[in-house]
Amino acid sequence: MFRLIKSLGLAFGAAALVLACFCIAPAQQRPLITEDVDIIPPGSLRIEAGVDFMQKAKFPVSSLNGDLTRVGVIGINIGLAPNVEVQVEGVAQNFLSINSRGTSAIPLNFGPTANTTHDTGDFTLWTKIKLRNETAHMPSLGFRFGVQLPNSNQASGIGLNQTNAYGQILFGKKFGHNARVNTFGNLGIGILTAPTQLFSQNDVITYGFAGIVRLDKQFFVVGEVNGRSNTRPGTGPLGTESQSEARLGMQIRASGLRFDFAGIKGLTKNSPRSGVTVGVTYDTPSIFKPAN
Repeated sequence: MFRLIKSLGLAFGAAALVLACFCIAPAQQRPLITEDVDIIPPGSLRIEAGVDFMQKAKFPVSSLNGDLTRVGVIGINIGLAPNVEVQVEGVAQNFLSINSRGTSAIPLNFGPTANTTHDTGDFTLWTKIKLRNETAHMPSLGFRFGVQLPNSNQASGIGLNQTNAYGQILFGKKFGHNARVNTFGNLGIGILTAPTQLFSQNDVITYGFAGIVRLDKQFFVVGEVNGRSNTRPGTGPLGTESQSEARLGMQIRASGLRFDFAGIKGLTKNSPRSGVTVGVTYDTPSIFKPAN
């Protein structure tokens, strides 16, 4: 429990440093993974796509280590009502260039001399509900719950092919003239199936603290700390270890799209050492009329 409190304390401190460096605009997501409280307009869609490159990514269950490229980091958000949004997110294909490997806890479908592997990523379905708008002195509040589907093949050594459940409390507060600074955060629980232990799970604490600074109509600076913290003694069941990362980057509006890029730094021993992400977002006009 002391380690959990210490880990969360470090995360809060790192997030405060990130936000202190910024001096942000509603419902703008990529390249951040922390969820904003704001809902996209009812009847509209937000379509996100990107590519991630992670150096020294670690996969404790398969004991693989290497450079991970994630192609087609997809997000689709649908506004169902002024306070309800549904989301689908996942990765079309993961490619791992293997730098080192140990003894795998699960059978793999490639030989000991293979230097690459690839697989589809696991997709997650979410529902987000905004519970209240912010006031002059109180933050906005929301709730998001989701389930991660077992789309991957664990024999590839990248995915775990497990069903996991998540619930998060969302909060946010804007500051400055015309809400120039937007800060928001998530705190919740993830129920992770232990991939190598029968009838076992690990309930981890999930967290994210982020900020977006509007420089002008086109340019936004973004940053966050996001991760999960193991609640079991030691490192917890294999495949459910603590993970955390920090992101710092920009969003650029041009030609009706929003382009983004960010640098990534791993904050725990089971996180990638570093990485970059680039992507694009398109917000559609209202394309259907929500039911009354």
